[in-house]
Amino acid sequence: MTFKKINNITGWIVCLIACTVYIMTMEATGSFWDCGEFISSTYKMQIPHPPGAPLFVILGRAFIVGFGWLFGNRPESPALAVNFMNALGSGFTILFLFWSITHFARKIVAKGAEVISGQQLFLIMSAGVVGALAYMFSDSFWYSAVEGEVYSLSSFFTAIVFWAMLKWEHNADKPGADKWIIFIFFMMGLSIGVHLLNLLTIPAIVMIYYFKRYKPTTWGTIFAFIIACAITGFVQKFIIQYTIKGAGAFDIWFVNSLGMPFFSGFAFFFVLLVAVLALTLRWAVRKRYYFLKLGLWCAAFMLLGYSMYFTTMIRSNANPAVDMYNVDNPVSLTGYLSRDQYGDWPILYGPDFTDRPERVNGGDLYVKGKDKYEVAGKIAGQDWTSAPSSHFFPRMWDGGNDRGQIDAYKAFSGLGEGDQPSMADNIKYFIRYQVGWMYMRYFMWNFAGKQNDLQGFGNPRDGNWISGIPFIDKLFYSDQSKLPDSIRSKNKAYNRMYLLPLILGLLGMVFQYNRNRKDFFVTVLLFFFTGLAIVIYLNQAGYQPRERDYAYVGSFYVFAMWIGLGVLQVAEWLRKKMSEVSSNSLAAGLCFLAVPVLMGNQEWDDHDRGKKTLARDIGKDYLESCPPNAILFSFGDNDTYPLWYAQEVEHIRPDVRVMNYSLLGTDWYINQLRYKVNESGPTDVIFTPEQIQGNTRDAVPLNALPGFDQNKYYDLYDIMKNVVGSNDPKYTTTTEDGDTYNFLPVHKLSVPVDITTVRSNGTVNANDSVISELHIDINKNKNYLFKNELAILAIIAANKWQRPICFNSTYELEDLGLAKYIRQEGLAGRLVPVENRNLNSGNYNNEVAYKNMMNKFDFGHANIPGVYYDEENRRHLNTLRAAHAQLALSLVDEGRKDSARRLLERFDKNVLESNFPYGMTSNRGNQQNRISMSFLLACYESGDLTLAKKVAASVKKDLSQQMRYYNGLGESIPNEQLAINAQMVLQGKGGNLSETQVQFAQDIASSYQMLIQLADWEKQFK
Repeated sequence: MTFKKINNITGWIVCLIACTVYIMTMEATGSFWDCGEFISSTYKMQIPHPPGAPLFVILGRAFIVGFGWLFGNRPESPALAVNFMNALGSGFTILFLFWSITHFARKIVAKGAEVISGQQLFLIMSAGVVGALAYMFSDSFWYSAVEGEVYSLSSFFTAIVFWAMLKWEHNADKPGADKWIIFIFFMMGLSIGVHLLNLLTIPAIVMIYYFKRYKPTTWGTIFAFIIACAITGFVQKFIIQYTIKGAGAFDIWFVNSLGMPFFSGFAFFFVLLVAVLALTLRWAVRKRYYFLKLGLWCAAFMLLGYSMYFTTMIRSNANPAVDMYNVDNPVSLTGYLSRDQYGDWPILYGPDFTDRPERVNGGDLYVKGKDKYEVAGKIAGQDWTSAPSSHFFPRMWDGGNDRGQIDAYKAFSGLGEGDQPSMADNIKYFIRYQVGWMYMRYFMWNFAGKQNDLQGFGNPRDGNWISGIPFIDKLFYSDQSKLPDSIRSKNKAYNRMYLLPLILGLLGMVFQYNRNRKDFFVTVLLFFFTGLAIVIYLNQAGYQPRERDYAYVGSFYVFAMWIGLGVLQVAEWLRKKMSEVSSNSLAAGLCFLAVPVLMGNQEWDDHDRGKKTLARDIGKDYLESCPPNAILFSFGDNDTYPLWYAQEVEHIRPDVRVMNYSLLGTDWYINQLRYKVNESGPTDVIFTPEQIQGNTRDAVPLNALPGFDQNKYYDLYDIMKNVVGSNDPKYTTTTEDGDTYNFLPVHKLSVPVDITTVRSNGTVNANDSVISELHIDINKNKNYLFKNELAILAIIAANKWQRPICFNSTYELEDLGLAKYIRQEGLAGRLVPVENRNLNSGNYNNEVAYKNMMNKFDFGHANIPGVYYDEENRRHLNTLRAAHAQLALSLVDEGRKDSARRLLERFDKNVLESNFPYGMTSNRGNQQNRISMSFLLACYESGDLTLAKKVAASVKKDLSQQMRYYNGLGESIPNEQLAINAQMVLQGKGGNLSETQVQFAQDIASSYQMLIQLADWEKQFK
């Protein structure tokens, strides 16, 4: 049999294995993070967040229609179809990886010979199998392969593009081979409709072309590399951004100046562009400018693939429920693709966190009006060169501290309090945090081992890479055997690969360097651009809200090629001691067992999501906590996207109107509240579209004005409509830059209560003492209300108690003075004209909440043994546990101990201790144990001593193991210093401690306090 046939057959077998593994382990519904949004978008052809993914949406919809029948007529079938699409896409990524490895291996083993011996063929196939299956079982790629996100399809396009270039290289001497290059750019154009990662293959592709077509020289290689970077920049800036910006500018000109309809200038621009391409192409053919002709064909086919974005505007004009950025015109499409919503950051030149750059005018901000495009403010830009601290290669640039960015800068650079960052400090932060923590740690997760699934913030306990070799791990992180069981032996993400994949990959890298320098340079270039180049470009500020390893899987893909080539090195070494047949067989067997088999064994249990449904169920639980026809304000991605998924895909409670707090800061999202969605009617937001368009009223200063008594409560509706919404000069101010700001003149506001209405529509209970008006006391330290805060207040004022208004978090309401009027009815709290008696313990509507939680709540299949819940999943299970504990305590206060016991036992029955232990170390200030202590108190207070004994034993075990671990840290933090730190934290004097010392001191202090509390309760409730 020929090489081609064996290569194809083996590749398809590997692909089948990969597809099978991913289908077996794919999530049973939607997942957390962006998956709920993407699956909702594919199901109804909607618009996900910028910069969008129209091809992903279209392919997902095709799979829902074409393969939904595979999963039966079930509500979750659309999610399974999208997950199935990604599983197949990931499986085919493994196929193209296999063929890429065998391409490189063949060039080394056969050295260009057409005839290949049987042993050579076996060795090449072995390299492909080991490398491809190693990547198949790698932590980061497997994570994305089994959920409804864009990263798996992005990897697929990256794999097919790189393989196609290798295919071109193999056939470059044949007529018409350059058609492969045009195919590659068409694939790139399509891939833009999924994710931009694919563009980072361009430098490697250009170098393959250079090495094949030309005799390499040092300067020629450098020049080719510069051209490669220039092509990448041209594609990113001109093809992706400037074509749409140009089309948008043409549309503004045609509509505003020529009086033409919307989209006329947009259409004319692309007709003109096609004409220019066609005429230039004809001229290049006539003049025999081959490279110009090839470049034009590549650009044309890339634009053809990129034209997929036209579907985004078409669907946005239909006003679907998920319509991010409202991309219904060419101008908004420009901002959508440019990710204007997320702001900008410095890459090569900018300031440190110690000061801020000057704001600059980026031009007029246009929005689509009724008959023309209207100016709605200015585009705010930042002059990164203007700040006093601006310098080359700024790494410590973010002046905010909302998630501890400044603490991270200090911790990873060694800055002292009050020190000014130097260039050396920036480099330290870059190497230690951005490269070491946010890249190399992830790299080692995949090819060395993983400590646990706690999100790491730099301490030796959480989320580090490990090897599984005790003396090595002890050298870096202290004795791992002393870690609590909950984050080591009982944590399914405790994966040990003993450095074997890493070693084999390094062997393969050196082997390729020694045997084929050209191919080595190509793979190193791809490795760099899909790894460290992304690190440099993203310039991540400290303490990211989630782990970001999914961004770097392209570089892990390249390393898997070297793992495959490592088999060749091992075989060569063995060949010195035994026959070719024996050495090849032994090398293949040893490498297969030591890498992909070991990786699969270690990784399977924490990547199998086949039974987990928590994301869907938490969305359902929030929605079912709301009365009919409610408005539900949500906060954060994972408190919103599961709700969208539950409503849009599985049709759970379509009567509830979900409103995302963050998105309420945009005009397009507020305007979407004006029309009906699903079974939820429109909402009055008081302000007209013109009053909130663009950046108008993005921020409203709280400033006393003449005629307003600061000790008096003013009607909220009147203030919103006639003061904040007014353009009267006495309520506004104009800055030197020409910006106009509206004022909110008071901190005290009121909402009248129609007692008849609230009693008749079920807002209050029959025995409630209803107040005549809400008194809203905005935090006196607040100087501004932002547009999303204004929107919440406007909706409350305009609602006039007609629809229930609910919130899935009250933390954000404290500064608005609303938290005291929130009463819990499950996971969601309802705004009621009854003042909360005790903000600390929560205010529950006992009967309603009890019925909701007993009859309507689901728990993500946590009652099935063996289902794995990672840290983000556990956060939501903790939310459920806390809600059950608080309601049970409220029921006990009402004298309903039997109901409290039934509630607690229902939770315990549906959430197995083996899946979600009561006692577990967490990186969130011992949060899980704190919540379990509340649950334990509810067990004691309700008289459920059997369940209390179970909970107490679990918590006590974990706390005791934590204390053992802290006491065993040894030289890294001496025991006496740990005790001093804990005492300082208890006294509120921990300001001079490092982030790790503070966190451990807090955990020690809380563990000690909880152990004392456990002992007291055991005596009290004996």
